[in-house]
Amino acid sequence: MAKKLAAITGVHGYVPDFVLSNALLEEMVDTTDEWITTRTGIKERRIQKGEGLATSDMGVEAVKGLLEKTGTSLDEVDMVICGTVTGDMAFPDTANIICDKIGIRNAFSFDVNAACSGFLFALTTAAKFVESGTHKKVIVVGADKMSSIIDYTDRTTCVIFGDGAGAVLLEPSEDGYGIQDSILKSNGEGRHYLHQKGGGSLNPASKKSLDEKMHYIYQNGRPVFKAAVSSMSSVVMELIEKHNLTKEDIKWLVPHQANIRIIETVAKMADFPMERVMVNIQKYGNTTAATLPLCLWDYESKMEKGDNIILTAFGGGFTWGATLIKWSI
Repeated sequence: MAKKLAAITGVHGYVPDFVLSNALLEEMVDTTDEWITTRTGIKERRIQKGEGLATSDMGVEAVKGLLEKTGTSLDEVDMVICGTVTGDMAFPDTANIICDKIGIRNAFSFDVNAACSGFLFALTTAAKFVESGTHKKVIVVGADKMSSIIDYTDRTTCVIFGDGAGAVLLEPSEDGYGIQDSILKSNGEGRHYLHQKGGGSLNPASKKSLDEKMHYIYQNGRPVFKAAVSSMSSVVMELIEKHNLTKEDIKWLVPHQANIRIIETVAKMADFPMERVMVNIQKYGNTTAATLPLCLWDYESKMEKGDNIILTAFGGGFTWGATLIKWSI
């Protein structure tokens, strides 16, 4: 009997209309287009504007497009997992809200919080349910409204992040296509270098937490950069070696879009050619949990059925990992 795998049978993305260019940022904070571009590779990012709009609304658009694209009905979906750090509320989960807004009634849903690794962790979790035979149509969403937790007077962070969402549909496959394996890791010591202090049980919302800007992202760039490049490159190589592959066997490397220098260094350390590395950070910036599905969406026409691709991510916490996929579309 053939092994049951979870195959990606559809991918879709959504980014808001408003474009925050480097030129606009020059008017907001002490920075320049040259400074941003040379250090991050970002030329523009999308920002969600509008009263009452939240992460779930971007997720809704990505999922709607996915359902239409794959011809999947609302009643067929039996699970929705959303990777996010900018949930609409502390509870309920944003995945619950997405389901309610769309009209998905037969699925159970929940969020995964692993920062920029959120989509990767959610994808691996979803795959296990499909592989077990208990679920047949699972949607995995990566969505973040990073503008909601960014201090636009802090030039070290405000130039990096953008808003967006992406979603994939997972279905069972017995023809060898689909998610082959994942290696996921974490190290809580990383919380000191990349975090959001306010809003949790340690520092609940208060005048003090607001005055001290605890509800914005804090990042110590140097240790984060060092950990990101070493962690992602090592886990990619570990996955390749584990499956007796070479870099020539991998058609695409899909890295988290954190910073062009990180992307290029990971490719160099893994000895992987940049022409086969997916890069769209110049258009969207770092959309956290949305970067990987947005890459798959942007590059969908360049992939062929049977291509081996590796997704890799690194996030606050620290969290990181890599997933090997045999493309099935």
